[in-house]
Amino acid sequence: MVEYDCELVSMKSLKPRLLTAVIGIPLLIVFLLLAEVWTPVVAIIVALATAFMTGEYLNANKLLKNFAISAPCLIFSLLMPFTVSTDYLYMTVILYMLAMFILMIANHRKITYSELAYSVTGTFLISLGMSAIPLICSGKTGISFYFVTIFSLPWMADAGGFFIGATLGKHKLCPDISPKKTVEGVIGGVIFCVISAVLVGLLFQYLIMPDLEINFWALVLLGIIDAPISIIGDLSFSLIKRRYKIKDYGSIFPGHGGMLDRFDSIIFTAPVIVLLNQFIPIITVV
Repeated sequence: MVEYDCELVSMKSLKPRLLTAVIGIPLLIVFLLLAEVWTPVVAIIVALATAFMTGEYLNANKLLKNFAISAPCLIFSLLMPFTVSTDYLYMTVILYMLAMFILMIANHRKITYSELAYSVTGTFLISLGMSAIPLICSGKTGISFYFVTIFSLPWMADAGGFFIGATLGKHKLCPDISPKKTVEGVIGGVIFCVISAVLVGLLFQYLIMPDLEINFWALVLLGIIDAPISIIGDLSFSLIKRRYKIKDYGSIFPGHGGMLDRFDSIIFTAPVIVLLNQFIPIITVV
């Protein structure tokens, strides 16, 4: 996520972000259309993105070139989005854990437990979080709705926090980890997130998929929860960056850094939609 400042954002800093949005939004739309035609495309694209982000995470601690560690982590990241909604999930997790500890034992002079713990924890976090996307989209109903909701809410919370924090922000939220974030920005993020959730619901209810019944109370609750959870995701990965003294995890997105810098909040918020939908179904078929 983007860190919000207490000063107005300069055009210089906005240009690369707008360029990324101009390129990224059409790609997401193409992805969405493909997903409506052939559902497995969601798992395929998410698997590739998850493996890429896992690689960025390992590279932050200079472990990507240590193939005894990175190979099983990347393979697990590729498999998780495919097995998360199948009977093979438990087997995938067990085999991954066994592989990691066997490799640590075989390479105990080269691999420390702290390196193993770093790799396993981050790989699990990224893979399980991203796998919530194909899981919630695995049904034949509301794929577009869930897809748009997963991506739009944390990004709109980010935008709200950015602009409200830039104009009204005075009270620092967590200065030791992210000195530019403010309490006012968090409030702005929640407001933007709730409004975006309702607008997405109205868009699908009355224009795109009128055969769906939207639970707007569930959407409001989702918006309230999603914004702070997205900040937790951002702060968590920011703390890792500070620990290893890197600015970004990569540079694939101009103005945003790496893919993990852009999707850190979604890793935390996508599972929230899955959990909420289990107890309070967001959509039903009329």
